[in-house]
Amino acid sequence: MLDRSPNATLPTGGASTPDMMSELLMGMRLNGISYRRMQLSAPFGIGFGGAPGKAQLHFVARGEAWLVIDGTPRRIGCGDAVFLPRGTGHALVSQPGAPLRDLADFASAPICDAVDEIKSCDQAACRSQDVILFSGCMDLDLGTMLPLIGMMPEVMQLSQLADRQPEILPVLEAMEREARTRRAGFAGILARLADVVAASIIRGWVESGCGSASGWVEALRDPKLGRVLLALHQDPGRAWTVATMAHEMGASRSVFAERFLAVTGLTPIRYITDLRMRLAGQWIAQGGIGIEEAAHRLGYSSQAAFSRAFKRATGQPPGLARLAVKQA
Repeated sequence: MLDRSPNATLPTGGASTPDMMSELLMGMRLNGISYRRMQLSAPFGIGFGGAPGKAQLHFVARGEAWLVIDGTPRRIGCGDAVFLPRGTGHALVSQPGAPLRDLADFASAPICDAVDEIKSCDQAACRSQDVILFSGCMDLDLGTMLPLIGMMPEVMQLSQLADRQPEILPVLEAMEREARTRRAGFAGILARLADVVAASIIRGWVESGCGSASGWVEALRDPKLGRVLLALHQDPGRAWTVATMAHEMGASRSVFAERFLAVTGLTPIRYITDLRMRLAGQWIAQGGIGIEEAAHRLGYSSQAAFSRAFKRATGQPPGLARLAVKQA
């Protein structure tokens, strides 16, 4: 298993041109926190509050459901799945306009470790006409590629990416069978398959060009500029300047700075600062290292200098961010 600790570096391959897409997918970790098998009779509506930092996957094993975000419905047919990488607040309903109940208001029963079951259906219909859903709440860890999460859309739908990934169809069929038949050990198998589906959705999005993040992807695919980005993500704590980045690219400062801004939409210094602050926020949220250690690993000469930079970027000092995590 790859080391994704805060001081780890991304693996490098033997190719002369670094493939940042491969680096992303090799370094990605999806760790399931909790899963639910839900059996529901229409009409139904389940409200999922926002969970920043937690990704959410929903798979429809039988029937259909609608995903609603900010009043906009999106149909999820049988065998389809949606992935919300940033934990955006949303609802699952039998049809647009159905009344909502908060997820916490539904009675649940444990099936096995980390997997619960919710049943809200008429007994007479529970065997044939109910909708069966399987949902997972996950930690999405991209290591030093964390900024890509902010570029992802609120919702990724598997059916929109399936043409690129025909190999995922047997996995979806297996999920349907496991969710419907409830064979021995089905809950654990569903949880593992859900992780595979979520990872496949992310891969499909990356391979299709990352949507609106196309400028960033263009930078990754530029042999010279991609080499700079790889170096920044491998060693974000290095004392980077425009001159050292330009040297990495093999260009003059002015040519490098102009090209970097044109492709990424950010100045080189703003990019490395944002990367450092995103990593710092992730480490603080995880609680694995202290603020002083985070400052040291990200190349700041003092905790005070780091705290000032963190507050400028996030609007709050790192100590307050850590306190908020402890109180959550």
